[in-house]
Amino acid sequence: MTRLTIDTEYLAQTLEALLTIPSPTGYTDTVVRFVSAELERLSLPIELTRRGAIRAIRRGRETRGARALVSHLDTLGAQVKYLKENGRLALVPIGNWSARFAEGARITMFSQSGAYRGTILSLKSSGHTFNDEIDSAPIGWDHVELRVDALAFGRGDLDRLGIEVGDIVAIDPQPEFLENGFIISRHLDNKAGVAVMLAALKALKEANVETPVDIHWLFTIAEEVGVGASSIITHDVASLIAVDNGTTAPGQNSSEFGVTFSMADQTGPFDYHLTKKLVELCQENDIRYQKDVFRYYRSDSASAVEAGADVRTALITFGIDSSHGYERIHMHALRSLAELITAYVASPVDIPRDYEETAGVSGFTRQPTAEAEQSLTPDAENTEIPQA
Repeated sequence: MTRLTIDTEYLAQTLEALLTIPSPTGYTDTVVRFVSAELERLSLPIELTRRGAIRAIRRGRETRGARALVSHLDTLGAQVKYLKENGRLALVPIGNWSARFAEGARITMFSQSGAYRGTILSLKSSGHTFNDEIDSAPIGWDHVELRVDALAFGRGDLDRLGIEVGDIVAIDPQPEFLENGFIISRHLDNKAGVAVMLAALKALKEANVETPVDIHWLFTIAEEVGVGASSIITHDVASLIAVDNGTTAPGQNSSEFGVTFSMADQTGPFDYHLTKKLVELCQENDIRYQKDVFRYYRSDSASAVEAGADVRTALITFGIDSSHGYERIHMHALRSLAELITAYVASPVDIPRDYEETAGVSGFTRQPTAEAEQSLTPDAENTEIPQA
């Protein structure tokens, strides 16, 4: 089957709605309810784990050898480390991100007594007081504090407000959707991946596509702290594709346009055969793509494999500039990913042996081992080969 047409207006509206829902790791109930309702609106029954990871299965002709797609609902954030005598709050990050990008951020803090607004500030934030020291102050979470927008001028005030160590801090996304297709916001990792999956699912529903095997649509709630898909993969799943962000930066080959395939991350190479199939689907369907290797990166697929899931894994990404900072992506990449997903889920099963968890060597895959044929230039036969 060729790729389906993606409703990019729906994709953008869904992403915008997701960005309005605070969901740092550990505070994801609201976004779980939102995505669950959207899946049910798209005619998929859902089931939740105890903590709220979502599994929605779109039935195919065969249950065995199911395919799974996964994105994560949780985002970066912060947590109150201790209450300071000056009425401000020390913080620790949720997930791996720099305090450089926290300085100046508007936030919502969730306490048992209710939500408070505030701002994360450098310890030396006033230019009128500290002059040039505002630019020479160290960077790090020990050098910022949270100013709560409430009558809090001492430790006792914080106690009376019901603010406690461990309260969750959600960072405002500040999204902008530009007419030229660029989207700028915090938390595009991985609200954009979630929107891509929902847009692909909508296209499949409207085209009434039948798939050869069941498709598991998975949404996890703790990827940013390394847990991810560790406890949501069932034994009938043979392949898992993570939909997440690619690292567009100097020294990388990712792009804000088209699909970026991660060939490896810090946990090692992704599955040869599954990635090859996805690349060929891009070629057959005229979907722009590029390949990259991520050094300081892991995704839901890593946590699934580390938890013992014997599945083929691949990572398809939208290139993101300033990942885990103030991020930028382009609708072209989101649309391309959704198109690839529609082509993949409807494509024939290439490795029938994967229907079984274990089997003999018959039908086992092969990787090329023969030397590549070398094309000779007109003068190649007369070219002298340098000796070592």
